Amino acid sequence: MMNLLTKLIGWIDARFPLISTWKAHASEYYAPKNFNFWYFFGSLALLVLVIQIVSGIFLTMNYKPDALFAFASVEYIMRDVQWGWILRYIHSTGASMFFVVIYLHMFRGMMYGSYRQPRELLWIIGMIIYLALMAEAFMGYLLPWGQMSFWGAQVIVNLFSSVPFIGHDLAILIRGDFVVSDVTLNRFFALHVVAIPLVLVLIIVAHLVALHEVGSNNPDGVEIKKHKDANGHPLDGIPFHPYYTVKDGVGAVVFLMIFAAIIFFSPEMGGYFLEDNNFVPANPMKTPEHIAPVWYFTPYYAILRAVPPMFGSQFPGVVAMGIATVAFFFLPWLDRGKVKSIRYRGTIYKSFLAAFVVSFVGLGYLGLMPATPTYTLISRILSVVYFAFFILMPWYTRIDKCKPEPERVTSK
Repeated sequence: MMNLLTKLIGWIDARFPLISTWKAHASEYYAPKNFNFWYFFGSLALLVLVIQIVSGIFLTMNYKPDALFAFASVEYIMRDVQWGWILRYIHSTGASMFFVVIYLHMFRGMMYGSYRQPRELLWIIGMIIYLALMAEAFMGYLLPWGQMSFWGAQVIVNLFSSVPFIGHDLAILIRGDFVVSDVTLNRFFALHVVAIPLVLVLIIVAHLVALHEVGSNNPDGVEIKKHKDANGHPLDGIPFHPYYTVKDGVGAVVFLMIFAAIIFFSPEMGGYFLEDNNFVPANPMKTPEHIAPVWYFTPYYAILRAVPPMFGSQFPGVVAMGIATVAFFFLPWLDRGKVKSIRYRGTIYKSFLAAFVVSFVGLGYLGLMPATPTYTLISRILSVVYFAFFILMPWYTRIDKCKPEPERVTSK
C-alpha cells in the first residue's frame, strides 16, 4: 500500500510541483523559534475562513434571496432543516469570531512592528483583506432580511448619498434601486456568496506568498535571515512543519472549544452576535427605536456620529470614518521608531498604543449606544485619541527612548 502511495505521489509530482511546494511552504520554510501566543491568530483566521465557506455553502442550499421569502427561508433553516439551526449559528458566530481573530492579528502586528521593512507590502495586502472582510460581512448582514438587517443596510447605504456630486448615483448603484429592496437583496447575495469570497481567497493566497517571501516577524523584531548555518538555514529558525503545525493545532483545538461553547450556550451573545430585532421580519414601514451595525463596525460608526454635520450633510463624518479605516495602510511610513518590537520600545509608544486600544474598544461600545449628548461628547474625545495615534506617530516614535534590539532572537 505504501509502495502504491509513493508511486502515486511520484506520478503527481512529475506533473505538478507537489513536493517542492510542500517543502517551500511547510517542511523547509523556517519560522522564528520564539513565536508566542499572539502568533496563533494568523492560522486561526484561515481556519475560520474555511468554516465560513463550508457552512455558507450548506446554508445557500435552503436560503432564498427573495424579499418575500428570505426571512421565512432562514426560519425554515432554523426549524425544519436537519441540523439547520447549528449551521446558521456556526455561520453567524463565525462572522463575529472572524473579526475577533482579525483584530487580535492586527494588534499583534502593531505590537511587534510587523508592518515595518521589509513587510510593508505584506501589511498592505493584509489590510486589503480586512476591507474585503468588512464588505463581505456587510453584504451578508442584509441576507437574513430582519429588521436590523434591513434598516442597518438602509442607514449605511444612505451614507454614500452624502458624497458631493456623485452621492445620489453612488447610493443607487450600491442598492440597485431607489430604496433597499428585492434588487438589493439579490445583488448583495451574489456579492456575498460568489464575488467577494473569490477575491478574498486570491488576496489571502497573495498574503501567504508575500509572507513566505520576506519571512515571518517575531516578538523580538529581529530578522532571522541575518544569521544562517552552513546549510543556509536560519540559526534562530525552525521548520514550520512539524513544529508550528502542531503548535497551531493546539491553538485550533482551544479556539474550537470556545467556538462550540458560544454556539451551544449563547449563540446570540447577549445581542452582540445576533440582535433581537433581527428575529423580526424586515418592515419598511416601521423603523426600530435604535439602529446600530454589528459590533465589529461600531468603532467606525461611533466616529461617524461624533463628527458634526456640515450644511446639513453627514459627509464630514463619512470622510472621518473612511480615514479611520484607511489610516492603518500608512503605518509602515508613519512609524519612525528605531526598533520594531514593543519589547524594546519606550514608554511613549506603549502609552499611545494603550490609549489607541482603549479608544477603539470605547468607540466600539459607544457605537452600540443611542447618540445622547453625553455619549456623543465621549465619542468625540475618543475619536481625537484614535486619530492622534496615527497623526502624531512620526513625532512620538522618533523621540521615544528605546532599548537596544538584540542581535539574535531571545527565548523569553
